[in-house]
Amino acid sequence: MPSVDLNSDLGEGYGVWRLGDDAQMLEIVTSANIACGFHAGDPSTLRAVCEAAVRSKVRIGAQVSYPDLVGFGRRRIDMEPAELTDAVLYQLGALDAFAQVAQSEVSYVKPHGALYHAACAERAVADAVVEAVADYDHSMAVLGLPGSALLAAADHAGLDVAAEGFVDRAYNDDGTLVSRRDEGAVLTDPKMIAERAVHMVMTQTVTSISGRVVPVPIRSLCVHGDTPGAVGIARAVRDALEAEGIGVYSFT
Repeated sequence: MPSVDLNSDLGEGYGVWRLGDDAQMLEIVTSANIACGFHAGDPSTLRAVCEAAVRSKVRIGAQVSYPDLVGFGRRRIDMEPAELTDAVLYQLGALDAFAQVAQSEVSYVKPHGALYHAACAERAVADAVVEAVADYDHSMAVLGLPGSALLAAADHAGLDVAAEGFVDRAYNDDGTLVSRRDEGAVLTDPKMIAERAVHMVMTQTVTSISGRVVPVPIRSLCVHGDTPGAVGIARAVRDALEAEGIGVYSFT
């Protein structure tokens, strides 16, 4: 039977503000995409989530972003490639410091929000992100959309790559995600999402918002930690996968 990783965006609070239930999500997922301070996450939050991830035996990943705290990293910022590489490198170092203190390490990198979409679509952006990863630690993997410029750049650089599918987001016919600004972009029904997750793993396909069957050769599934009812959705997904005999393990 197949196996799959289950990842989620965590550590997205800032100061006294909290977003999502990191503690409960870490009891369900196998990989944690931890905000590195540019779209969310302050030093104490980074440390706390890294320590909690280690206790739960969850792999730590760096969710790097454009420097956009006000916009939660969902706004595109026009940066020179070298400047973007340095921004990603800065974030990797910050998170890895807390991972090391927690007796672990950053195993992989996944861009967040606008940087994710830009890196998946544009090779120049992808190359800038990948350069930072390769310079910092060549053993780190890169997580992204199947067939994306990001994974192509990472593969070209000799990094391990992992394609992911999104169980709680709608897809366009070309395999990209429907914009959050559009109706129906975010899915919230736990039963439907759980059934979709099993289908994605077993068939390596997903049905787009228009009804087209789109190939998605994936090693990981993402459940967003800030979706309403995220913990219930993640639990439903994991229970459904295991009920079908699908192993749930980290990809790194």
